[in-house]
Amino acid sequence: ISPCLPWHHGNITRSEAEDLLSKAARDGSFLLRDSESIQGAYALCVLYQNCVYTYRILPNEERKLSVQASEGVPIQLFSVLSDLVETYYSPNMGLATHLQFPVQKEEEPEEEAEPVKYPPQLPPRNFSGGPSANGSIETHGGDSRGSELACSSLVDTYLQRLQHIDMSNLPEEHQKSIEEYFHTSVSLDAEQVQNGNPTLPHLKKLTMGICKQLNSEITRSLPTLEAFQRILDQQLSPGIGRLRTQVSADSDQSVSFRLEQLTKLLYSIEEKVMTGSFCEHVRSWSSLQVKSELLGLTTKMFLKVDVETGKIYFKKSKDGPEDKYFVHNKILQLVKSQKVAKLVIMVETEKEKTLRKEFVFDDTKKREGFCQLLQQMKNKHSDKPEPDMITVFVGTWNMGNASPPHNIASWFQCKGQGKTRDDTADHIPHDIYVIGTQEDPLGEKEWIDTLKSALRGTTNISFKQIATQTLWNIRIVVLAKPEHENRISHIFSDSVKTGIANALGNKGAVGVSFMFNGTSFGFVNSHLTSGSEKKIRRNQNYVSILRFLNLGDKKLNPFDITHRFTHLFWFGDLNYRIELPSTEAESIVTKIKQQQYQELLCRDQLTIEKGEEKVFLHYDEEEITFAPTYRFERDTREKYAYTKAKATGTKYNLPSWCDRVLRKSYPLVHVFCQSYGCTNDIMTSDHSPVFSTFEVGVVSQFVSKQDPSSVSQGGIKFMNCIATLMTKSKTKFFIEYHSSCLEKFVKSSEGENQDHSDGTPLVSFLKLVPIISDPEYLLDQHILLCVKSTDCDESYGEGCVALRAAESSYTEFHITLTHHGERTGSLTGGVQLRTSEGKQTENLYSFHFPFTCLIVRRSYGYVSLFNRFALPSDITNPSYMGVGYKSGGVTDRGWSYSMSPRSGSGGGGGVAGHGGRDQTHGNISPKKTVYDHSAVRSPTGKASDNVEGGKPAEMFDNPLYGSMGKAGGPRGAKDQPDPQRSKDQLTPPDPIFSFTKPSDQDPDRPPVPTPRNRSYTCSETKPPPSTTTASASLLPQTYTKNPVKPSRSEGGMVQTTNRPHLPMKSRPGQADATSTKPRDYRDSSELPSKLHVEWWLVSVTAMLVFLTLQTSFCTNSSFHMH
Repeated sequence: ISPCLPWHHGNITRSEAEDLLSKAARDGSFLLRDSESIQGAYALCVLYQNCVYTYRILPNEERKLSVQASEGVPIQLFSVLSDLVETYYSPNMGLATHLQFPVQKEEEPEEEAEPVKYPPQLPPRNFSGGPSANGSIETHGGDSRGSELACSSLVDTYLQRLQHIDMSNLPEEHQKSIEEYFHTSVSLDAEQVQNGNPTLPHLKKLTMGICKQLNSEITRSLPTLEAFQRILDQQLSPGIGRLRTQVSADSDQSVSFRLEQLTKLLYSIEEKVMTGSFCEHVRSWSSLQVKSELLGLTTKMFLKVDVETGKIYFKKSKDGPEDKYFVHNKILQLVKSQKVAKLVIMVETEKEKTLRKEFVFDDTKKREGFCQLLQQMKNKHSDKPEPDMITVFVGTWNMGNASPPHNIASWFQCKGQGKTRDDTADHIPHDIYVIGTQEDPLGEKEWIDTLKSALRGTTNISFKQIATQTLWNIRIVVLAKPEHENRISHIFSDSVKTGIANALGNKGAVGVSFMFNGTSFGFVNSHLTSGSEKKIRRNQNYVSILRFLNLGDKKLNPFDITHRFTHLFWFGDLNYRIELPSTEAESIVTKIKQQQYQELLCRDQLTIEKGEEKVFLHYDEEEITFAPTYRFERDTREKYAYTKAKATGTKYNLPSWCDRVLRKSYPLVHVFCQSYGCTNDIMTSDHSPVFSTFEVGVVSQFVSKQDPSSVSQGGIKFMNCIATLMTKSKTKFFIEYHSSCLEKFVKSSEGENQDHSDGTPLVSFLKLVPIISDPEYLLDQHILLCVKSTDCDESYGEGCVALRAAESSYTEFHITLTHHGERTGSLTGGVQLRTSEGKQTENLYSFHFPFTCLIVRRSYGYVSLFNRFALPSDITNPSYMGVGYKSGGVTDRGWSYSMSPRSGSGGGGGVAGHGGRDQTHGNISPKKTVYDHSAVRSPTGKASDNVEGGKPAEMFDNPLYGSMGKAGGPRGAKDQPDPQRSKDQLTPPDPIFSFTKPSDQDPDRPPVPTPRNRSYTCSETKPPPSTTTASASLLPQTYTKNPVKPSRSEGGMVQTTNRPHLPMKSRPGQADATSTKPRDYRDSSELPSKLHVEWWLVSVTAMLVFLTLQTSFCTNSSFHMH
């Protein structure tokens, strides 16, 4: 940011810009910031009548700048920002008001310089300008001295390397050519690259000279091989002659291209000879036409899958011979492109080499259908099922710039303090190990070898390196079992510096992301600013990492890393301290010895900042039951060294939990923390290593049990979407829907936002068409929603909705919107699935709500518009997964869903953000119940929350995994309901149907569903008793008939669990798990004999209640019976 442009604030966030303009509080105040949606663009923010108007400043192809102002105003182009701003000081330029008062950037306090251990100097790797000797940045348009220095340094580097390489066995003319190139020509090539010409002419000249004889041999050999191949072809391909002429005659082609062509021909000849006599009749799926990309050439191909014989064929014509095939056990991996409908098939050749084949499909639906068939073939012939649950080890250790001890096995065996593994599980390996280190003095290879050796010693397995990323002395390493190597794809890594001026890498973060089959994982290892008094700076570090760490699916541009992954793990030396005066040091040590951790955790900065939603919003952390991991005397764990002598006096580093592991997952997915603690016997550093392990549900390639030809078009309906945003921006909004189950993201129509609550802006509901409409597939999917502004296409808040919540009926949701780590509002609405059979998921509502509207709540004054048709009632919600109504000690999870009431008793509650009864309009919704997952507690919670009738509302047992167990109890409300509410509240009737079975499992660790496809053995758990309760309230409320669905569990008894549901999967070739499914009496008039009377009573009661409510509210509402 140039000091001569004080109104340009760089990459500050939109909310920070609004705060600065609000403080200015004068019409015409303005500032510029970098655009969040378009790289290289700017956003001009102007304050007028207490609202912020944002205008994009876009560069054209010639880098000229123009403002997107009101229509009808001539577009003006500017070369520099200062000229643009000067022009818009004039009135009538298309802005809400002309620019008057620039808002300057607030000065940040200077950071105290920490001792920095600089990394070793590396040779320069780019030539587009870099730091000059005085630390400034050289540009293309400035002095070229920096470029000359870079080229000179490059030449010196290569010449030094040349001296250390033995070239005595090379021909003399080749030696001279190489020496001459590095003395004179490499700098010329570098200059051309700098000027935008990447052809490297001198390097090409060198390689052509070295390969002169090879090139002539290729020219002589290729025609012979091509002719030989044509003889072997049963049917001449129309492209062969053209290809031969092009390759053979054009000797100007690069040597690498001609070598690849030669290799391709040799492989083709070998395989044609091997398969020439193959004439077996093949029963297969109809051939699918795709495009194959090879050497930059696109050709048509036909893929043919024979499920019965377990072979896939690659054909050049639809009815032609099978040119090439691979058997099922040679197909190693399917990698789906996240950008286009491309599929990479990794296959193993006869010579045990890996071959990569890329195919482009017409659309993602055809690609998905092909992948299902291929997976069905593998499932049929393979005796190794795909796992649906894995375990992940996450460890963090500040090594204190000291080499590790010889034995670090206790770290990986989770031995020490806290929640640890059972001794019998010492040698049971985890599927994935993620190790983060800070102040790591070892080289990358040395540390990885150390980790592999330690794991080999404890598990007798040679783990495969998946990824590693290093920023100075901050490092992350990901290792996986060899059997998972071909299940992992889309690997990305990145780093962000947050040291002094965000320029030094002594502080910052490194991250790795990947896909494990169909589940996305993200891992972030960070080392934040140190010092007890610098928690605000640590919070800023967190936001910077969140914004600028580039991991995961690049199509999810509006979303930061908190929404890009099914599971995100954030760990490292976060440096948050215990906030007590230094005089309390001895008292702290005494409490640690007495294991009075909870008293100290109440003063833990991370716990406090997280509770105030300043950092790590909606992240979970397992309960801490181990001593602070910092600051020990080295070589002992018996004494904390909390004083440090400095020139300025004694500095106190109170014992603190600096080293932490947090996680954030999509709603309603399976994740369970098995251990969280620290070691006692690794003492080379002043930090103790911290370990944590997680049991995580994963999904594999979906295979439908239905006939693909009979599947009709399914859909996902979103209705009544109401966004409440905390902003001062004056603009309109729309919603973007993103998901891997969609062909591409979908935009809603523009919504209305009003300043008062007496209007009713309506927009038609939105229907999303998934690539697979099978409900079993959809229940494992999530929809990411992003509320964007129309003026600058920037996100004002993001959230996630789990389609599993709509498993049984139209379901209302309430999610917290966040942006760059802070709460920006909320979004409520309804979601309904239309199954592949063309049926709607069950909807017992008496009214239709085909509306979507957006409401704006501004940050300095509550301004909103409530849709009288669409507001959900405020009630508590029974749920599975150990979640329920929000209590004072439970943090908002950021999402909630409605479920149909099965039973319950009176009680208060409300969806977060809606305390008590709706103050604007009554809300009549038969069988419409909202429950609050804002209260969601982690599945690892000590006690689970509300359960209705001993069974999670609307969530039935999964026949693939057996019945589920549940233990729990109610929680108190954090926000008490309106006192007036109790008068009007209608108490639900007592439950009539209650098929319950007491759980045998430990409430601290819910039972594991069986059977499971796991790659490890779990420890057994102890069975204490548990209780189940039900609580629900609705205002106003009408009751209709509840669906009856007999349990699939043994004996018709229902077990419920506070665990999230595991991903569904189907395995063709095995016995169908649903074959023993009991009859669903909802689809007929017949009921079990013992239930006839009870069901009739419920029906009559529900009808009477409905008629009563209809009479009392009909005159005051605009509802009409459908």
